[in-house]
Amino acid sequence: MHYLSGMDMDQRLNEYTAAGVSIAVIEEGRAVWHGFGLRENGTGGKITSSTVFSACSISKFAAALLALKLVSEGQLDLDEDVNRKLKSWMFPGAGVTLRHLLSHQSGILDPENSFMEFTFPGPYPLMKDILEGNTVFLPAPAVPVNKPGSVFRYSDAGFCVVEQVISDVLDSPFTEAVSKLIFAPLGLRNSFYLFEDGKGELAAGHNHKGEVLKPCKYPVYPYPASAGLWSAPLDMCKLIGEVMNAWKGKSAVGITQALAEEMTASQGCSPFTGLGCFLDSADGELEISSLGWGAGFQSMLFAYPQRGTGAVIMMNADLGVHQMKGLIGEIYKELRPRLVQHA
Repeated sequence: MHYLSGMDMDQRLNEYTAAGVSIAVIEEGRAVWHGFGLRENGTGGKITSSTVFSACSISKFAAALLALKLVSEGQLDLDEDVNRKLKSWMFPGAGVTLRHLLSHQSGILDPENSFMEFTFPGPYPLMKDILEGNTVFLPAPAVPVNKPGSVFRYSDAGFCVVEQVISDVLDSPFTEAVSKLIFAPLGLRNSFYLFEDGKGELAAGHNHKGEVLKPCKYPVYPYPASAGLWSAPLDMCKLIGEVMNAWKGKSAVGITQALAEEMTASQGCSPFTGLGCFLDSADGELEISSLGWGAGFQSMLFAYPQRGTGAVIMMNADLGVHQMKGLIGEIYKELRPRLVQHA
């Protein structure tokens, strides 16, 4: 294989007891896809370029793009108290901004065992009810326990607030807004929020033993901006491409060059945190990344905006270890030298 010539992917899947993996690599302005394994163990359905995976927390990357579009248009302000825009729910405390929320520095501490997957049957909860602590997903109200901007705390609740701000400003459900304002202009054809039976070519989730998840093999997270996205690597590459194009002042959705640069710059007290993404350095090159990990799935998005390269790896298996300690980490280490050195 051209991009992973040093790996026997079928053997690696077998050794990790992983069902399948889908990979898209951006180089020279285009994305090339490769896939291995099955959508569901015990079936003949192979992974294809259209196979859709639970992206889990990579949802935050897409949510950040929508937020920055609205900032570019003047509908939101990165440094304004979000309570000035909220209507259906008010943040319990003053001074929390969109910048704080997008960089996980709002002061919110997610309780242990919060933000699990949805259990059918029943209607999806309202975001207002989640934020008020009236659901099992967040068993206590979303309140800051630290001064905004003083500490980094990874927070799903923070992105629930982002979702509520966007919905209130646009007077539209977040899922409809991101589909209309981000996915449609970028041509994402295999991306949607929340599970809908029969929609898309879905990959089933598997545990670390390779067993299909039960009772529901398609886990649902009813807080879309935080973790509800289903997508395919080629679609995710279009989101990366939008950031790279916005860097050049050529955004397809209306994000300014200045805000694209701000998204990929260190924020506040955390040098490794951008707006909806994380930052690192690979051989002196800026690396942006977003990782997803939930029931039955793991994924990783990483890119080098200065080089115009990147990749997305999505796997329908939860190996029980951090992405960098499993198969995704192996693939990342195989791809990174080429993507960083690419001229």
